[in-house]
Amino acid sequence: MRAVSRIDDLVEELGAACRAAGWKLATAESCTGGGVAEAITRLPGSSAWFQGGVVAYADEVKVALLGVHPQTLSTHGAVSEAVATEMARGAANKARADLGVGVTGIAGPGGASPGKPVGTVWIGWSGPGGAIHTRLRRFEGDREAIRQQAVEAALEGLVCLARDKGIAPE
Repeated sequence: MRAVSRIDDLVEELGAACRAAGWKLATAESCTGGGVAEAITRLPGSSAWFQGGVVAYADEVKVALLGVHPQTLSTHGAVSEAVATEMARGAANKARADLGVGVTGIAGPGGASPGKPVGTVWIGWSGPGGAIHTRLRRFEGDREAIRQQAVEAALEGLVCLARDKGIAPE
């Protein structure tokens, strides 16, 4: 329950910062399965600043709905900095939002590959003016724990962007 209250606190901070700046937000999620968007929409009044989100689990959906380039996927793989960047940028552009976040990773228990163990998560944030920030995170625990940690990390970065602080340290 502790993780949920931390996530709820982050969403409240994010909402206040977005309202103060007059910014809109969009999400693009793979391994979190819409967890960031779900956390945001738990907050009453989030429709004032949350445009919407895409759960892009399949590569084809990343391409079709978010504008991720097929070449990026074939060169770097779905769990990569390049794909997280394109997901974040695509979410913001498609939703006409000021802020975007893209989350892609391996929540497990399967799906690991050499150099990309279970718990590997790339998060990309698109800020006002299209500035991109990314972080590679290595989370531990079971599937649910990894997904919750990824949601929390995505929200922490959004709060920092919305408050014009850059990106939260790793």
